Amino acid sequence: MSIWKELTSSEQLEGLIAASNLKPQLILKHSTRCNISYIAKTRLEDQWNFDPGQLDAYILDIFANRKLSDELSTRFQVWHESPQILIIDHGECTHDASHLDISFSEVQEVLD
Repeated sequence: MSIWKELTSSEQLEGLIAASNLKPQLILKHSTRCNISYIAKTRLEDQWNFDPGQLDAYILDIFANRKLSDELSTRFQVWHESPQILIIDHGECTHDASHLDISFSEVQEVLD
C-alpha cells in the first residue's frame, strides 16, 4: 500500500491547503530522474508509521508537473529544490527540507 497521493493540479493543491487546517499535509517534490530523490523517498517509505488521521502525504513529480512545482515555491516562499519536502499546517509551510536532509525522524520531530 502506497502512502502517497499524487499531487497534479492547482485545484488539488487548494484542497490540500484547506485540509491542512484539520491536520498537517506533507508534500514530496520528487524527481523521477534523480538517485538522491529516490533515496529520500525510499527512506520516508521504509520508516513511515503515521496514522492516516495524523498526516496526509502527497508526491509531486516535478517533471510531469513543473508549473505546479513552481507554484508551490511561489505560494509558500520556498526555494525550489528536488527532492524537497514541505509540511503545510494551517495554510502555511511550517517546514521544508531537501536532499539528504529529508528523513522520517525529522518529519516526526516537526509534528511533535
